[in-house]
Amino acid sequence: MTGGPAAPARQPASAPVAADVRICDPRTDPEPDDWVDFARAVRPHAVWNHALLGIEAWMSRNPPLLATVHQGGRIVAAFTVLVCRPRRVPRYAPDSRSARGPVWAEVYQPWLSGFPGILHRPEVAGGPLREAVRAVERELVRALGRGLLGVFYRGVGPGLLPAVEGGGRISRQTDSAAVLENHFEGTEDWLAALSKSRRGGLRRQQRALAGDSSLVVRGGAGRTDLDAAVVARLINAHRARFPAPPLDTRSPVAASYVDALVRHPAVHTLTYHDDGGRLLALNTMLDHPVTPVKQHWAALSRADGGRPNLYFDAYVRAVRWATAHGRPRVSAGRGKLDVKASLGFAPSPVHGVLVPRPVLGR
Repeated sequence: MTGGPAAPARQPASAPVAADVRICDPRTDPEPDDWVDFARAVRPHAVWNHALLGIEAWMSRNPPLLATVHQGGRIVAAFTVLVCRPRRVPRYAPDSRSARGPVWAEVYQPWLSGFPGILHRPEVAGGPLREAVRAVERELVRALGRGLLGVFYRGVGPGLLPAVEGGGRISRQTDSAAVLENHFEGTEDWLAALSKSRRGGLRRQQRALAGDSSLVVRGGAGRTDLDAAVVARLINAHRARFPAPPLDTRSPVAASYVDALVRHPAVHTLTYHDDGGRLLALNTMLDHPVTPVKQHWAALSRADGGRPNLYFDAYVRAVRWATAHGRPRVSAGRGKLDVKASLGFAPSPVHGVLVPRPVLGR
């Protein structure tokens, strides 16, 4: 088409133009403009899907908002922000934008252990990323009002730390995430790198499980054959057997969220049933071109009829899949770092950064 005015040239994402911050409630607001192009550039894990964020927000006591930073007509960074209250309110889905009483905001992805609640284009780094962080903080102050106590950044890796640290901000290493650098040609190559005792144990377990005719193992992406209510109950019961982390702001996993999650084409769900159809254990894995994430693991206790060694079998299958598909690394979240180290996973430091109200946006 000719004869029209020339389109204005886009400025580079790192250019010092004013940031336009927009806060979206995924329960009611449409997907942000330019989200498809932004997602193509940053390649987020499935939990960043706008529809999934909306379901999560409806079923959460601390519903997430999605803050996007726009420069030059496109999104350059995105933040998932949980609006949290000192006491868990006795209902789901409180109004996130009308914060009555004290609240704090957590920049966090509760279903993506060891990763921050921040995405940004590869070319946005250094000063521009730092300013995007400050711009979002200023907008949160405006949107949430005088009840906002501060912002807490969870899951911050070393590369992101300079953008969120600063004067008056409290930064601490909180824990580590387990990451396997995948330089293996196949499962046998991986096994050969493990200790003799761990390697021998895994091989014995694999032989025992292969000979168990009462065990039904299925796996795949975009599963439509699962009872989401049963899966959600198993995940929540598994979590309840372990002490909650300090200041745990996660909500119980809802069946409606599970149903949408396991149907997503980038979510692989591995399930173990007995021959009577009872769900014994499951593992969800979020596929990604660089770092797939072993996400939810849940299993029946031995007292309730659970089977031994399924946890380790899930790791064997995850490494087999990652090596077959050329994924550079695999993340297995936090916790049980000694066990994961015996499987070749190394700790990657994770920080938390607390920003009190007086220094927000500075």
